[in-house]
Amino acid sequence: MDYLVKNLIKSGVLKTPRIIQAFRVIDRKDFVTDEYKNMAYEDTALPIGFGQTISQPYTVAFMLELLEPQPGDKVMDVGSGSGWQTALLAHSVGSRGKIFAIELVPELKAFGDRNLAQYDFIKKGIVTNLQMNAENGIPQEAPFDRIIAGAATREVPHAWKEQLKTGGKIVMPIKNSIWCFTKKPDGSFEEEKFPDFAFVPFVHV
Repeated sequence: MDYLVKNLIKSGVLKTPRIIQAFRVIDRKDFVTDEYKNMAYEDTALPIGFGQTISQPYTVAFMLELLEPQPGDKVMDVGSGSGWQTALLAHSVGSRGKIFAIELVPELKAFGDRNLAQYDFIKKGIVTNLQMNAENGIPQEAPFDRIIAGAATREVPHAWKEQLKTGGKIVMPIKNSIWCFTKKPDGSFEEEKFPDFAFVPFVHV
């Protein structure tokens, strides 16, 4: 893991001390399936079943650096899968923060629960892992400081924009690009696009 983190820093994608520390503390090997344990520290996406993957470390680092999670933030993490990114977020927001992770596939949600239990984030109340469709967000927990998604959609769901605080960020893939949306005081969004990434599609039902 240390070798992987050093390479991500060397490539320039991993920069923020708090996020670097999260990558060092949260062991990716704890979030891959048994058959891929020997590939846990390779900079590649790995299958976790049901057509989903644990994302490539470079991509996760890129998206977290764009998201800029802060201590105490409330974050909606869409498509939590194995729970690795959820755990990285939980470490980044700290004990005053809150991560609402959403996974549609029941078996993957259970897999994520088992993996996250190794770090006590659910027990400590930092992470709430939900099995549900994320398209309508979580209105009862809004507003959020940050929203991040790990699967590609055709557009940002309107509910996510509504449930984001002013000054907050949405980082997500649309088709084969990563987009960063920052909510301005007038309710409009500043948009940044970063092309040439690959993602599994967003599952709706």
